Amino acid sequence: MPGTCDNASHHGIRETTDMTLRLGLLGLTMLFSLAGHAQNLEKGKEINATCAGCHGEFGQGGSRGEYPRLAGLGAKYLESQLKAFRARTRVNIPMYPYTQERELPDEDIRDVAAYLASIELPTKWPVFKDSDDALTRLTMTERVMIIPRVPGNLANGEALYQKQCVTCHGKTGLGRGMFPMLAGQYTSYLKRQMEKYVKGERPHDEEGIGGLLNKLKEEDMQDILAYITTLQEQQ
Repeated sequence: MPGTCDNASHHGIRETTDMTLRLGLLGLTMLFSLAGHAQNLEKGKEINATCAGCHGEFGQGGSRGEYPRLAGLGAKYLESQLKAFRARTRVNIPMYPYTQERELPDEDIRDVAAYLASIELPTKWPVFKDSDDALTRLTMTERVMIIPRVPGNLANGEALYQKQCVTCHGKTGLGRGMFPMLAGQYTSYLKRQMEKYVKGERPHDEEGIGGLLNKLKEEDMQDILAYITTLQEQQ
């Protein structure tokens, strides 16, 4: 039976070789697929020039929170909100015309979301070198994002945040997946959004009115906001 064993052995080798080749080809296909789906950050930067009029060149927002910070928010979250503006499931009349398919197709949404998500804003004032010119110093300063502390009971705010918010927004308030970063966002903007959630003017993660925020007192929400302003210092 030696011949039978040799044939079986050769057959097994061929199967192993074929499997290795198939796995190799599959790996290459996945690699090229991922490369093909990589977002164009340069194009995203160009698109952001339109957004910069309100949200700032570096996505830092402005007007004391009238326009929220976008820099550092998760790409998937930004994508979902731009599409929500388009569909009017999140009502924002000024944003509606900018998000229409003819103005901002899905690929552009992905590019600008990826670009904004890639921006890091320091939370400490820069240390300049003697060789830094005036423009460099100005640019470095404009990127700094420091949210002032707001009054509130920090102990109560931390306890409520850990109980109600940490699962979605993370221990350090940097967000997770489809849930946005809170640390480093304008307090006035966060407060305005909390009020909209409570009134049912903006959908939260719950269906309809009566979610987590509706169970909190106004002073509890203020305490949470006060605590969130301390999280920026932990980044």
